[in-house]
Amino acid sequence: MIQIEKSVLSSSNKLLFFFDEGRFGLKPVMARFWAKRGERIVVKSKPGYTNFYSYSSVSPHAGDSFSLLLPWVNTDMMNLYLAELSKAYPQKEIILVMDQAGWHKSKTLKIPENMSIIYLPPYSPELNPVERLWQWLKRHVCRNRYFESVKSLANEICRYLGNLSKLDAKKLCRCSYLSYHK
Repeated sequence: MIQIEKSVLSSSNKLLFFFDEGRFGLKPVMARFWAKRGERIVVKSKPGYTNFYSYSSVSPHAGDSFSLLLPWVNTDMMNLYLAELSKAYPQKEIILVMDQAGWHKSKTLKIPENMSIIYLPPYSPELNPVERLWQWLKRHVCRNRYFESVKSLANEICRYLGNLSKLDAKKLCRCSYLSYHK
């Protein structure tokens, strides 16, 4: 169980985010779906291996979220993301919880002054609530859908992430294993 001090959550100047990167591309996500008995349904797909990454942070308690679509996962992209997240919440002290990917712990990682990082235990993606966001997007945005290009897929992902309300972010990413105590 991850325990978070209530003072962190009730403080008006602190914001706890969980962070992760999700890969999206043209490789089709196919799954079963309902169809009329006896009819064979064909889902058009355009297999490809071009992809992009959604760098996203979600606050399961407050419902805030911040995402950027970036072309790679590396330290340069991570530095860009951290700088933009810091600019988006300049008056907040950001506590960012994330996994231990190599570019998250790089010696050249530039952590903004208003940010501190907590690392999840190794090999524990099930502890990161942002993983629920990826599952939801892949199920409701990508599954059994045809995208003409990576750009059209990116536009659709942006549309969904841009319309993610605080209430939806809370519902989607709040986990029973996040214990809030005094």
